[in-house]
Amino acid sequence: MNNKYIYITLFSALVLVSETDAQTAPQTPKLVVSITVDELRTDQLETFAPLYNAYGLRRMLTEGAFYTNASYSFTPVDRASAAASLSTGTTPYYHGVTGEEWLDRSTLRPVRAVHDPRQGYSPRQLGTSTLGDELKVASNGVSKVFAFAATPENAILSAGHAADGAAWIQSGKWVITNYYEPLNQWLRGYTRLYSPTVDKLATPNTDYKTQNSNVTDIAVECLKNSGMALDDKTDLLSIGYSVAPHMEGYVALDRTIAQLVDSVSKRVPLDRVLFVLTSTGSARVENEQNNNGKYRIPTGKFDIQRTVNLLNMYLGATFGTAQYVETVYQNQLFLDHKLLERKNINMSDLLRRAQEFIMQLSGVRHVYTASQLTTSDSNQLERIRNGFNVEKCGDLMIEIAPGWELVNESNHTSTTSRVSNIPFPIIFFGAGVKAQRIQTPVTADAIAPTIARIIRIRAPNACSAEPLF
Repeated sequence: MNNKYIYITLFSALVLVSETDAQTAPQTPKLVVSITVDELRTDQLETFAPLYNAYGLRRMLTEGAFYTNASYSFTPVDRASAAASLSTGTTPYYHGVTGEEWLDRSTLRPVRAVHDPRQGYSPRQLGTSTLGDELKVASNGVSKVFAFAATPENAILSAGHAADGAAWIQSGKWVITNYYEPLNQWLRGYTRLYSPTVDKLATPNTDYKTQNSNVTDIAVECLKNSGMALDDKTDLLSIGYSVAPHMEGYVALDRTIAQLVDSVSKRVPLDRVLFVLTSTGSARVENEQNNNGKYRIPTGKFDIQRTVNLLNMYLGATFGTAQYVETVYQNQLFLDHKLLERKNINMSDLLRRAQEFIMQLSGVRHVYTASQLTTSDSNQLERIRNGFNVEKCGDLMIEIAPGWELVNESNHTSTTSRVSNIPFPIIFFGAGVKAQRIQTPVTADAIAPTIARIIRIRAPNACSAEPLF
């Protein structure tokens, strides 16, 4: 009899605790607004902070969880590989988007990351699921997912495979893809009826402000007319901005962010909205070679086409005269695999000899082989390996010494090597996120699992990073 009363008392206590937990558990956000900004840097973001108004970037910096020292866990980084990594929570090694373009080995021609021969543009080259895809799966397709940016790479790769739609600016018009079928009728109508505002006085250095304004306008209209945030199923709105690396650029971005937050707050309470702000990485370096020469910083030119010619001569003297390097793309050499098969040449032996030869040339910091990057577990190779994809990259990857210029005389292109890390911010704001400033180094692939934890869904299928909180 006494045991019966004890069990009843314990059961009542457990029910009371469960009810208390249910009452205090934070509600899942109705809307996630993911904002990526090309060229956003922590040092410049904080330098110009006194000029921000109270409702834009300053509010995010003071009221949000501000990670000051973020980076990407792979190299090289551009807008496409960054956007893909932010949405998938993994690196090009898994998701396959190694850059805005890569070389198609079968045709020996560059392929754009979002090019689709059937649909024109699509995320088909993206090899893993995205946060938006997992949101669709978790809600049985009810959650709405949209993405808007000035470039197709940012819009499409942020949207993912299962989105309701994505739009970007091209030749002064809004562009969409029929890949997202059935396409949301509001988006189809908007892009047919409205064109982005064009500033005829804008220059390449100021056009970003007009583009940001246009992206904000379509994002706000989407929130108003597409049915987002009307129920308790979390929706995802991805937005791509740009910022110029000077005071005016950051002040303009602050005003844009303030407008966006204000527009969203008029439709959804801020405690039910999660804003996430980060960067696609900082790759633009103005007048790098001029500055190196002016200030006597060690530099030089590494001609990769000349290197190919010398390498073919060296390999010809060893294995017999032939064109062993079939083509070159950026810093990658593609070997003629069929030729090696016909001549019965061991691939590993040839790669080793080629690697040793190139390492002796001036301006070369290191040379990596495809087999080395796919089999080695060395921590020193981690960032290089994470940016490598066996289906998209060459057989040899040449790392140029910092400050040196990689030139290709055949197509008149050049890039300057820089391996230093330029930290960028990650900010979580709204939805009950605790205000704090964290200086511990973090990587951008942790953003997707953090959002997934907050909205209570599983992370994308190739994501192995731990949530930030």
